Amino acid sequence: MKTKVLIIAMLVLSPILQAFQNDEKLSFDIKYGFITAGHASLELHETTYNGRPVWEISSNASTNSFFDNFYKVRDKINSIWDKERHVSYVFSKNLHEGKYKQKRTHTYYPNAGYTIYAKYSFKEKKFYEEKFTIPKNTQDIFSAFYYTRQHDLNVGDTLQISVTTDGKSYNALVCVLQREKIKTIFGEIDCLKIQPDLIGESIFKQSGNIYIWLTDDDEKIPVLLESKVIFGSFKAVLVKAENVKLQTK
Repeated sequence: MKTKVLIIAMLVLSPILQAFQNDEKLSFDIKYGFITAGHASLELHETTYNGRPVWEISSNASTNSFFDNFYKVRDKINSIWDKERHVSYVFSKNLHEGKYKQKRTHTYYPNAGYTIYAKYSFKEKKFYEEKFTIPKNTQDIFSAFYYTRQHDLNVGDTLQISVTTDGKSYNALVCVLQREKIKTIFGEIDCLKIQPDLIGESIFKQSGNIYIWLTDDDEKIPVLLESKVIFGSFKAVLVKAENVKLQTK
């Protein structure tokens, strides 16, 4: 998914907030039109990696048994992200969407300034590896989203983030488009509509713009996501939130 940004409004240098809690789990219904096609989850857990305190971010997405007959999805994504330095260490994807399959892993070495990118060939049944340099403080797709949640965002802001994924490094932009009051599991509340400019595939193969609505508070909880995919368009609607400050109605 590629979005052309003609004007960079500004680079946000806002303070880092404590936006989420350990063992946060967000559950979503994936809707294709008015039909619930499947479910997805985002989980966050504290752990250690090579002696460093890290967040482990994991996601699972799957279509239900009915949609499996038309377009079966079984996606698993995992990210290891340093809690203090806010850099990625590992990002792995195992995607199965219809006839499309993908298995890839980035192992980042931020101190040395490089990554090992492993891409699996299903035809040859083996991984191919590539080593290349990465920008300072680079993120993966998932850590970039949680990094965004840690910032004090306002309408009109543009956050620039160095991202390395799918064998490429680039500057991603997260644009804060507007503030909207929408119905959520927390009631009708103010949310910020953001548009991330990301290159790479995650959860579903996006084919157009992606929009995310975050609660307009310190936690920046994603309550709604809309995007086009290769078989149309879908929504991910938050239906359950565990270990968050906001209370459901």
